[in-house]
Formats: sequence, structure tokens, C-alpha cells
Amino acid sequence: MEQVTFRRADLADVDLVSDLSRRAYVPAYMSVIGEAPKPATEKYAKRIMDQNVWIALFNGAPVGVLVLERNPSYLLIYSIAVEPSHQRKGLGEALLGKAETLAMELKVREIRLYTNSRMENNLNLYRKVGFTEIGARPHPTRSGEFLVDLSKRI
Repeated sequence: MEQVTFRRADLADVDLVSDLSRRAYVPAYMSVIGEAPKPATEKYAKRIMDQNVWIALFNGAPVGVLVLERNPSYLLIYSIAVEPSHQRKGLGEALLGKAETLAMELKVREIRLYTNSRMENNLNLYRKVGFTEIGARPHPTRSGEFLVDLSKRI
């Protein structure tokens, strides 16, 4: 997507980040697992203050959110959210590419993320762009659910 740009979120963006995350996650997850994941209901002020949230703009309009967690040896993608009207247009890959660029700037050589094992579209996208599965674990709050951990070396 050549018209996509990124900017770091600031505190004025808290509602935008929360609303866009809810719109992206609720329909996708409700239809597969029956409930919304934590990124759909989170308040993002602390993450924004820690400078770990980026907004993707398409022709100047906010259409995606990237939320990161910095670790000494890797960068964790906590959340990627894409406005439903812009899904399946390459924006998810653009957000993943931004995470890779930021990891290189931070001089870490690994990106990690996780998703619900039933989110096949997520898993397919992550594998398509070079992530490999490094494990699976029980979901910490939903009995019977599993999270798949993935990694990409850069």
C-alpha cells in the first residue's frame, strides 16, 4: 500500500486507538471465539505515553494501529488493528513491516507476536510474511483456548 504513512500516537489519540481497535477486533473475534480479546477493550493511555503505539494513515485518514512492547532481545507486537473497511488490502502487512523497521532501529533481531489458535486468518498472514510458530500455550483467562506464539528473525 503505497499511500500508507505512520505516525506515533499521542495522548489526543487515546479514543481513536481504542475505537479503531474495538472495531477491528470485535467482529473478527466474536465470530470465531465468541468474545472480544483484551486489545478490543483496553485503554491505551499508558502504552501511548510509553511511545509504543503507532497509527497507520491511508491518504491521511487513520486506518490502522500498531501496539508494541519493547523487550531487551526482541520486539513484541501486542496488537495490530485494521479498520474493517481497509482489511484485506495489505495494511496488515504494512503494519508488520513497520514493526520490522522499528525493531531494526532498536537493534533487536527478533519480532514476536501471539494470536488465538482459532484465528486462522491471522496465522496465515503471519506465516506468509515470515513468522514461524515457536510454541502454543493455554490462554491465561479463557479455559480451553490456546495462544500460538510466533517469531520472525530479522
